[in-house]
Amino acid sequence: GSNQRLLFCTHLIKDVTCLVINLESIRCMWNLQGTPQVNYTFYSRFVSSETICAEYLSENGRNIGCTLPYIRLQRFESFYTELRGGNKTYKKEHDLKTKVKLNPPTNLTVKNGSDLNLWFYWNHTVNPSCVESQVRIRKNDNNWEVHVSRGGKHYCHSLPSSTARYELQVKSRVDNYCGESEFWSDWSEPVVWGFNNTTGKAAGYMAMPVWTALLYVVIISRFMISFFFFLLLTFFFILDDWFHFSKGLVKERFNTNFNERACTVREYQPVSRSDSNGSDSSRLTTATDQTDCSIPIAENEPEDTSAPFYTTVIASEDEQQVSV
Repeated sequence: GSNQRLLFCTHLIKDVTCLVINLESIRCMWNLQGTPQVNYTFYSRFVSSETICAEYLSENGRNIGCTLPYIRLQRFESFYTELRGGNKTYKKEHDLKTKVKLNPPTNLTVKNGSDLNLWFYWNHTVNPSCVESQVRIRKNDNNWEVHVSRGGKHYCHSLPSSTARYELQVKSRVDNYCGESEFWSDWSEPVVWGFNNTTGKAAGYMAMPVWTALLYVVIISRFMISFFFFLLLTFFFILDDWFHFSKGLVKERFNTNFNERACTVREYQPVSRSDSNGSDSSRLTTATDQTDCSIPIAENEPEDTSAPFYTTVIASEDEQQVSV
């Protein structure tokens, strides 16, 4: 029976593991193979003298771990632990440089950007310049797609579908610029965007159909304005061809300084003439000449007495009508 207890105690002690939690505390555990049968006392130290555990973690009334304060840069020093139970003691040296586990990222939000891409944002619990993130995203409950984001606190998903549902989670760890850790944090709480959003985690949420509608309105408005001007120009060109407006006439229509050709009006007085074949004088009457603008007459030009006119016989009905 004592040999079995010794083997159990030895196996248990070899499973002591320590992690630096979020660069804030050190947590050492010795229950990986189950709850121990007796309580153990835990001692630890860096370069200074050893101290006894002040904050035990318990399970079923048994000590299973210890939480210790962490001072900045201590993980680059050797860390020593000692577990004592009855007359047995086990000592171990730990290299904490690669044994850092961060808390999951917080405050995950999602927004549909002005570039119509889907942007996810989150906050780190430590200095982000020493952190790399891993993102997993899935569409409509399909398989997860994993991507790495170094030093950033955002992730962009290009041109999401307005009818799909997107779910994203993030985890982080200390990167190689600050002493790369072997451990990733746990996955963050999911953030959901899109169709049938039921988690309520998406801050700054704007439905994709609204953005799509606004984009369509802008595009259609510009198209309609361009089309209107095209129709207007086409109408004027057709109207111009229809009335056969030349460029010169179009200019003349708006030219108010122009000269109009003058029309000469001449009036003739009645003249009496004698017929050489008869003794009786026949009175002939010359009709007044009307204005004729179809024949150009120069200014100050003497009257042309040979211009055509009509005469009417009024002395006697037997005399013939004479036309000169």
